[in-house]
Amino acid sequence: MFEAPASPYLVPFDGTFRVGEAPTTPGTDGPRHTGKNRKQNKRNLNRLQRVLSAGDKHAVLLVFQAMDAAGKDSTIRAVMQGVDPSGCQVFSFKKPSSLELDHDFLWRTTCRLPERGRIGIFNRSQYEEVLVVRVHPKILGYQKLPGEIDMNAIWDDRLTSIRQQEEHLARNGTVILKFWLNVSKDEQKRRFLSRLDEADKNWKFEPNDVKERRHWDDYMQAYEEALNATSRPWAPWYSIPADNKPYMRARVADIIIDALESIGLKYPEPSDEDRAEFAEARNELCIDKQ
Repeated sequence: MFEAPASPYLVPFDGTFRVGEAPTTPGTDGPRHTGKNRKQNKRNLNRLQRVLSAGDKHAVLLVFQAMDAAGKDSTIRAVMQGVDPSGCQVFSFKKPSSLELDHDFLWRTTCRLPERGRIGIFNRSQYEEVLVVRVHPKILGYQKLPGEIDMNAIWDDRLTSIRQQEEHLARNGTVILKFWLNVSKDEQKRRFLSRLDEADKNWKFEPNDVKERRHWDDYMQAYEEALNATSRPWAPWYSIPADNKPYMRARVADIIIDALESIGLKYPEPSDEDRAEFAEARNELCIDKQ
């Protein structure tokens, strides 16, 4: 199976990750997503995506989770800018629909998993069920769960289901990379104020985001437990410092490129039968007078 690329931001697989020790500001391990570095990343990712599509052996799933204003949307846009749109699909998961609530909690994301040869991107994901729902457990009352809900077991049960599904996907050729864009509370405040103060950013502001900010510590605890429970060599989490967006985007791009280069992507080799058909086609084209 695929194994996680090395990175100073890789969440350990032994349950020792601590949110309070995870940096939110840039390190010194690489250039930012600007200028020549951005262009090179763009070329590399475009090249790898084309080989991924031609080979049709692997799927790639990129999961982005973060607190509000961390930069999920802009990171996806910036990093994937050079990728052929036909080989990439982005899904955002918000409040579940009535149809989605008539299924288990993994159903709506399972329906959006990428096909072989394609890159699928989840802007928020099944992890919302152990993050926002954990912080606001009253949501469980709308999920039509059978029997009495055991609040001491449900989060571990859901994390186990997520972990087992990811291992199944990895065994069958899906490369899974999960990014927690780790923005600080102070930087989130600055970005919220910017959305209020700058007219062309007003559309981004959602009053409910400030209400969710009141639960910051609860979210940090939920993230810590979720990342520890589900970061594995075949489905790693990366806690990316998000206070500086160009730096954050560069690290995300580096990890994606390293992962794709590690799995030995290559164009399919034609068989002897294919080569014979190629020769016949070439001969016909060469003698064609029109």
